[in-house]
Amino acid sequence: MSLSIKSIKSLAPLLDRVLIQRAKVVEKTASGLFLPSAANSTPPPEGIVIAVGPGAPGRDGKIVPVSVKEGDRVMLPGFGGAQVKVGEEEYQIFRDMEIIAKLNE
Repeated sequence: MSLSIKSIKSLAPLLDRVLIQRAKVVEKTASGLFLPSAANSTPPPEGIVIAVGPGAPGRDGKIVPVSVKEGDRVMLPGFGGAQVKVGEEEYQIFRDMEIIAKLNE
C-alpha cells in the first residue's frame, strides 16, 4: 500500500512510529563503474530519520519515548513499513521496535 501526499511537513507520525527516508540506490561505484539494475533490486538497508512520534504507552501506562531522533542514520529491515510518496521522493513509516540499529558516525 502506498500513500501520496503533497508536503512532508503535513505528515506527523503517531505513537512509536518513525518516518524514514531510505538511502538512495547506488547506481555507480566510487571508481565510476555503473551497476546493472538487477544488482539494485533490493533497497539499501539504511535511511535517515525525518520525524518521530511522541512514543507509545508502556505496561504501566507511562509514555515510553522513541529510541531515535530526527537526523539519525538507522539500519532497517529489508521489508515492512508503510510507504509514503511525496512528489518524487519516497519515505517509509516504521514502528520504533522494527528499526534494527542506530548507525553512529
